[in-house]
Amino acid sequence: MQKNKIQKIAKEVIQFEIEALKNLKSSINTSISKLIKVILNCKQGKIIISGVGKSGIIARKWAATFSSTGTPSFFLDAANASHGDLGQITSNDVVILISNSGQSNELKNIIQYTSRNKNIKLIGVTSKKDSILYRNCDERFLLPQIKEAGPENIVPTSSTSAQLALGDAIAIACMKYKKFTKFDFKKFHPSGTLSVKLRTVSDLMITGKKLPIVRDNIKMNRALKIINDKKLGVLIIKKVNGDTIGIITDGDLKRIAQKFAKFEDLELKKVMKKDPMTIDKNTLAATALSIMNSKKITSLCVHSGKKTKKTIGLIHMHDILRSNIN
Repeated sequence: MQKNKIQKIAKEVIQFEIEALKNLKSSINTSISKLIKVILNCKQGKIIISGVGKSGIIARKWAATFSSTGTPSFFLDAANASHGDLGQITSNDVVILISNSGQSNELKNIIQYTSRNKNIKLIGVTSKKDSILYRNCDERFLLPQIKEAGPENIVPTSSTSAQLALGDAIAIACMKYKKFTKFDFKKFHPSGTLSVKLRTVSDLMITGKKLPIVRDNIKMNRALKIINDKKLGVLIIKKVNGDTIGIITDGDLKRIAQKFAKFEDLELKKVMKKDPMTIDKNTLAATALSIMNSKKITSLCVHSGKKTKKTIGLIHMHDILRSNIN
């Protein structure tokens, strides 16, 4: 087969799917609002999504996308449902069935089971208005009539693209209605690339007994021992009331030693850098790294909210870099 012919076929398939998505967009009406309302009102039950064949694969994707965007759900294998897994469906659940024809035998038992329990809501997604699924749903979305890509209109391609896009549309609508943020998303994706990018200062900061905090009236000989013990290359200096008033680094200590012949008896408050830079704990770690690079420093004091004088942690450049944030 010639390369040009292959490219033509590929473009034709994609065009079929583009047209399917255009038809889907034109089909969006009040029915989608009604079924989204049912999903959002599911407070005590579960969201269960099922389908057969290629629609079943799409149903798995719906469940995965819903769960990762703040609408907990799971996929129910329609074939296994008739062999005991119907027990996964209980009162107050919302069941979503996806089927292009709406007539698949494997779905009939689920439809019958849900119809016997008035506390279970059934949502149907199908392209056949005269189907069993469409007629027996509490809420429904009628997919547009779509021509499949490929010969004889038999391969589920354009129709599954439309099903996939509809699931994304519903999931994002629920996500926005719930005000599900990127930081909520991060909680469900702790190992993902996005989670790394969304790490905040509080995720990486040093706290508790590891913090190199000292009083402002201690002398340099004591400060040297503490900075060596803590191994962070910095000391945070506080007043008796707990307010942070200064900072001193191991580089500062070296310069002071060269400047003063008897520096061991100097009090820190006389040689410290006053009013050190501080950053809110909810700031992105990437932002903290950018500040350090621009100011040519290696660490920042961390505060919470408007309490900028109350240091609760220390964020160090090395900890950020070790987390693969750059």
